[in-house]
This record gives sequence, structure tokens and C-alpha cells, in this order.
Amino acid sequence: MIDNWRPRSGFYRHIGRYGEIASVLVKYGFGDLISRLNIERYLSAGKRLFRVGQQKKLSRISRWDRIRMALEELGPTFIKLGQFASNRPDILPSELIDSLEKLQDSVAPFPSQDAHNIIREELGASVNQLFKYFEENPFASASMAQVYQAVLKDGHKVAVKVQRPKIREIIRADLEIMYHLAFLIEKHIQGMEQLNLRQLVNEFSSAINKELDFNAEALHAEQFARNFSGDSRIYIPRVFLHLTGRRVITTEFVDGIKITNVNELIKSGIDPKEIASSGASVVLKQIFEFGFFHADPHAGNLLVKRDKSICFLDLGMTGILSPTSRERLSSIILGIATRDPQRIVKTLYDMSSERVERKEELEYEISELIQEYASRSLRMINIGEVLNKLSRLLVVYRLKMIPGFYLLVKAMATMEGIGYKLDPDFSMIEHVEPFVKKMIADQFSFRHMAKDGVDTLQDFFFLMRDLPSETRDIIQLIKAGRVRIEFEHRGLEPVLKKFSQTINRLVFGVVLASLVIGSSVVILSNIPPKLYGVPLIGIAGFLTAAFMGFGLLVSIIRNEKK
Repeated sequence: MIDNWRPRSGFYRHIGRYGEIASVLVKYGFGDLISRLNIERYLSAGKRLFRVGQQKKLSRISRWDRIRMALEELGPTFIKLGQFASNRPDILPSELIDSLEKLQDSVAPFPSQDAHNIIREELGASVNQLFKYFEENPFASASMAQVYQAVLKDGHKVAVKVQRPKIREIIRADLEIMYHLAFLIEKHIQGMEQLNLRQLVNEFSSAINKELDFNAEALHAEQFARNFSGDSRIYIPRVFLHLTGRRVITTEFVDGIKITNVNELIKSGIDPKEIASSGASVVLKQIFEFGFFHADPHAGNLLVKRDKSICFLDLGMTGILSPTSRERLSSIILGIATRDPQRIVKTLYDMSSERVERKEELEYEISELIQEYASRSLRMINIGEVLNKLSRLLVVYRLKMIPGFYLLVKAMATMEGIGYKLDPDFSMIEHVEPFVKKMIADQFSFRHMAKDGVDTLQDFFFLMRDLPSETRDIIQLIKAGRVRIEFEHRGLEPVLKKFSQTINRLVFGVVLASLVIGSSVVILSNIPPKLYGVPLIGIAGFLTAAFMGFGLLVSIIRNEKK
């Protein structure tokens, strides 16, 4: 959450960074956005960096790829924002999501001496004191951290991830700027307020601040290890807690094959189809059984070991689902499998934090969506594709889902894509089906129904206990005349803005007229000092009035062109 934020103070505090952002936006052909957000008068320098030749080159690149390129150039916070936003098909068009998934998170490494200093600050000892051997150059360098290979005093090979210097300060400043830009977009671009971009920035702020704390990643790894203890299909690298801190994490170094490297898997005697099945089952078990899942299981985070177990790396981003959310997700997937739009609509309404009256229209849209897959066999249904299309319908009908919903859609779709690469006949929905059936069966088990009955009775007891006192409070408020009804007007912002603009010009005109009249009186009064027999104060007044009048005229012409 971004606290104590003020638009104007935030702008001037980060004026240099705003200039950099403006320059990048103009460079990639988004100068019109600066004008629409009404900040071009502060950032006009950025526009001068644009060249006609560059404009011709950009015409060959799609708008979506230009957005991705701009984010990459703006640095780590914006790269992470792009990766985070790619999990939200309810907000972004599919073409942009496809482009954001290509974001390059590899950047030039920072000096190893800085890494040594951070290790000393975090762990209280030098690299030579902590490790038997420490590779001088990192084997991976990303936007937020870089990773070194090392050997412990006892001979264990480890991977040491070290956070970039001053990355927290950079991210904090960029988050304030993002929040301000989201505020301006919602204010100046009609229809954007319904996307609730400031809420998206707040969600991103919470997620990236968790990723900045490597202690949290260590706890995630321990949780996964406990959940899957005894399951030979999954491997979680050991975390060395005594060599882990907020900015440094040391884990076991794992040798393995990238999960999508089919040729290497076959050479090693590993059946890719078996890996596809194991990977899907493990991810679905995380979602449906534990409600705690790896939110970014892309190919770079998954290695296959020689014993055919799948190693999950980079556990900084995770998703959480409550038991109720898991039950409702099962109901949605069952509705897809059985072609039952009514079940899907009812479940979506139960999951949504807001109520919408257009229930029949939504049911019709979902019926059309389900009809697209009616002629296909169950194993031919792409569950990730269906859930993504369903997510886009949610924004049309303004149904707000819990954030974890979109993370799990992304996790399932990503794993499904990996499954297709490993096995052309792979079917995610066939792997989902047993989990869904078990969840539905558990809901109607005697134990589950008894627990629900006890919870309902408890809620009813508290309701009846509190009802008299709360009713008395309402009556007292009515008697005291303190009951208020609030009305919310929507769609009036452009009218109010125009009205405010008109009033400002009217006041400006009155001041201008007063200045002209006052200057005329001074000249007629013949008050010294004089220039060529004309009072200087009167001349100054007329010149000021002329300057103000010219400024007002330019402002009117500019606004007429918009």
C-alpha cells in the first residue's frame, strides 16, 4: 500500500525521474499520453528527444511491443510491473499480455564488490569467512538480484542470490510515480476509472515488497517442502537459513535440465510425457489441496533432475487460496467440463466482491463461450484459454475477483503451455478432473456438512445476540438526525472540468479588464514617473495586460484543438 501520497509533492520530489519516463514514452511513440495526462508543460524537454527517423522505425513495430520495449528501458520496477500485469487478462488485451510475457528480465550485472559488501552487511561476515569458494562473476543477473555459485565450508555447492544495491529506494520512488500516473489516467482518460488502476498499483506494491524480502522466499520454500514431503515428483532446494537475510538468500545448487528442453530429456532417458503429467499434477495439488501455489511456474523456474523429479526455483511469488475459494474454483471448472453456464454464473457471483444486475446477460455470454467448445471432446478443451476468456468477461460486467484468482489462472495456463510442449496430446482438463471431483465430493461429505452446520448455527447465534443492541443503535441515530444518505454521481468529471475551466477563464478575464481600466485611470491621472510624458505605471499595466491576454488566447486555441 502506498501511504501518505500527495500528487503535487510526489511530482516535484521525483521531477528528474518523471523527465526520464517522459523521454522514454516519447521515444516509443506515446507522446500523446503525456498531453492527455496534462503534464506536458512540465515535461516538454522529453518531446525534444524524439526524432523523425525514430518515428519511421517505430511504425514497423506493433503498439504492444513498443509498450514492452518502453517498460524494459524504464528499469526493474517497470519490468516487474509488466510481468505482474500480464497476470491480469481481465484488464489487459490478449495481444499486450502476449507481448509482456516476452519481457527480458536479464540486465548487466552490478560489480561483485558491491555484492560482497551486501553479504557482509546482511550476514555479519566476509565472503571468505562464510564460503570455501565464491565465484567472482555471477552466472545469472536479473533486474532485482544476481546469483553466484559458491561452495560452503562443508563442501555443499550453493547458489547465493544477492539483491541489487539501492533497489529498494529505486522501487519506492517508481511506485510513487506509478500511483500518480494511475491517478492521472483515471482522472483524465474517460472510462479508465472502472479499471481501478490505483488498486492494481497497490496490489503490485504489496507483491514486489514481498519479493524484496528474501526471508519471505525462504519461508515459502520451507512451506513447499513440508507440503510435499514424501512426494518424489517434486524437489524443493534446501535453504541455508544461517546464510540468508533480507537481501541475501543461499540455497542448494541444483543441477538439472530445463523442463522444455525435450531433446535433452530424451537423451537422459526421461519421458517428456511423464514429466508433463507429473508437472501438471504437482501444480494442481498445490492449488486444490494446499491452496498455496507457485504463482510463476514458467520454464525458467522449473528443472528436471536425473531422478525425474521436478525442481521448483524462485519461490518469491506465490498465490494463496482459501478453502472456500478452492471449492468455488472447482465449481467453475466443473461447469466448464459439464457445459453448465448457470453453475459458472452463480459461482462467479458468489466469488465477486460486488453485485451486478445483468445476470441473464452474463449467463448468455458464458453460454456462447461454452458453445464454442461444445463440439470438442473433454480432452481437447484448453482450460487456460477458457479461463482467460472468462476473466475478460468479468471486467465487462464489473465483477471483481480476489487477486489470487488471476494468479492461479496464469499458473494453470503456464503449466498447460509447458505440457503441450512436452506432449502434443496433453490435456490439462483431464488432470484437473480428479481434483475437482474430489473437492465436490468433499463438500457433501458428512464431516464437511457437519462443520458447515456448526458454523451456520454459530453465525446465527451471534446475529441474534447482537441484533437488539444494533437495532437500538440505528433507532438512536435516526432520533438524533444523524442518518445520512449519500449519492454518487458518475460520468460528470468532464462536465465539471469544463465548468471549472470556464470559471477560471472568466475570473482571468475580470482581472485582465480591471488591469486595463486601472492602467487607463493611472495614465489619465498623469502620475509620475513618466516616459515620453506617459506614466510608467500605466505603461507597465498595459504591457502586463497584453501579456496576460496573449496567454489566455493561446490557452483557448490549444484547448479548442484537443
